[in-house]
Amino acid sequence: MENHLVELCINSACRCKESVEKWRRQKRSLERLPSHLADALLRRLHARRLLYPSLLEVFKYTIEVVDLSGENAVDSEWMAYLGSFRYLQALNVSNCHRLSSSGIWAISGMTTLRELNVSRCLKVTDAGIRHLLSIPTLEKLCIAETGITAHGVALISSLKTLVFLDLGGLPVTDQALSSLQVLTKLQYLDLWGSKISNSGSDVLQMFPKLSFLNIAWTNVTKFPNLPHLECLNMSNCIIDSTLKGLGAKVPLRKLIASGATFSNETEDLGFVAMDALYYLDFSNASLHRFCFLSHMKAVEHLDLSSTTIGDSSVELIASIGENLKYLNLSCTAVSSSGIGSLAGKVSNLATLSLSHTMVDDDALSYMSMMPSLKCIDLSETDIKGYIHLSTPETVKIFSLTELQNLDCLEMLNLEHTHVDDESLRSLSRFRKLSHLMLRSPSFTDTVLSYLSILPNLKTLSIRDAVLTNQAFDTLKPVATLQKIDLRGCWLLTEGGLSVFHRRFPQIEVRHELFHFSSNPTSTDRPSTHFIPKKVQLNQTSRSTGMSPYFVDQRLKYSKEELLALQFSSLSHGSTSVPETGRKSDT
Repeated sequence: MENHLVELCINSACRCKESVEKWRRQKRSLERLPSHLADALLRRLHARRLLYPSLLEVFKYTIEVVDLSGENAVDSEWMAYLGSFRYLQALNVSNCHRLSSSGIWAISGMTTLRELNVSRCLKVTDAGIRHLLSIPTLEKLCIAETGITAHGVALISSLKTLVFLDLGGLPVTDQALSSLQVLTKLQYLDLWGSKISNSGSDVLQMFPKLSFLNIAWTNVTKFPNLPHLECLNMSNCIIDSTLKGLGAKVPLRKLIASGATFSNETEDLGFVAMDALYYLDFSNASLHRFCFLSHMKAVEHLDLSSTTIGDSSVELIASIGENLKYLNLSCTAVSSSGIGSLAGKVSNLATLSLSHTMVDDDALSYMSMMPSLKCIDLSETDIKGYIHLSTPETVKIFSLTELQNLDCLEMLNLEHTHVDDESLRSLSRFRKLSHLMLRSPSFTDTVLSYLSILPNLKTLSIRDAVLTNQAFDTLKPVATLQKIDLRGCWLLTEGGLSVFHRRFPQIEVRHELFHFSSNPTSTDRPSTHFIPKKVQLNQTSRSTGMSPYFVDQRLKYSKEELLALQFSSLSHGSTSVPETGRKSDT
């Protein structure tokens, strides 16, 4: 009850500019506002675009955390007000492109600030770092992708209290990194895209408490052996040596080497205590052997997408599948036979991604023996929705029924598969399914009648389907439905979509002609956006040449059928269907 009243009060205070003007003068009352309520009020004002620099003054005695990331209006004036906040502990102004080093001067000397994020503020340069040197309490600093040079990075050595330092995308040299070795409290260091090499990485031994290290997209070719390192990211590196440093095996918990090139997988991973590793991302890595998998008894997250793994190596995954919760084998040579190796061996698996693989309907029966599955991605596979039994009568069985006993299944992606209206009838029995993605010109109005009765459906995507306005006449979506994506359904008209919106205003609708979004934090009432027809046609003509999946659905119809559809659309008072060439008589 109390939370509901607080929500009502905040909504009332943020209703419009006039509402804000009524209470902003009550400074004494606002100064006594508890920090968590002041924070909620500030965030709501920001979300509704009602926040401006002078309004910040009323929060200077109550706010401890400010997040203005992505706010293009933030400049030196905003920072001047923020600099007066007495108890500010964390400030996030990342992606504020008008913010410059002169704006950073306004927060210099603050005695409470512990966290600052100015990432991707290109106008923040070495001069801005000099202003920060007067903040003795700074523990977390994020300056990734700013205008700071190697010289500016060297200045950071004066901030002895730093625990978290993000220098991603900056031209950090071996010499600049060497100057930071006095920061002995560092636990998190991000150096992706820097200019460091194997020589400079020797300095990493001087950070005794370092637990997170990101050296992706660098010239480092040796795994650093740091005693307390728990998470290492060497994505897109060429790894040609085993260790950098001496000592026992590193008890890494998380290893990311997406897009990396290995010279010898077995030797290069010899320094890792495999029995402690729970997160492994080798997506798009140049792996040739996968025997290291058999030692990863504790792994929970495994991403081998876009690698050379095949059915024979999937058996290695099955041998360590007891704790596995996430498995991504997308864009590999794995087939239904390989998935069969996992049946009954991955009882805790919650997410399985097989997009762009050769799996077919036979794999569905194996998935039915994975009782914890919540999310399944079968997009771009050979799933048809049917299995044909070899009998004299050629019996056809709906294959998706194999998944109906997965009591935890919440998300199913069947985009760009071979399923059709009839094969989806069995989905009506999926009691927990809340997110369903479909994309194919094979779907017609009939599919909506099958799917609208899913009791817990929240988001439904039916893209590129041959849906007409008539589908909305009988559609009765469940109360839980929040969003429906109908992009690419070219026969739908602006009028038909508008009628659907009026009938079900609580549902967000996405389409090229119409986009309705209901966001309680942005405005008091949902807003509807229409795209001008001329602009829409121009966008369509540009985009169709770019999409590898574009199918001109009008080719399915004869000229007479298209004209009938055109007049049908006109009768609903909306955009007509352009006339196309005749269908070939074959």
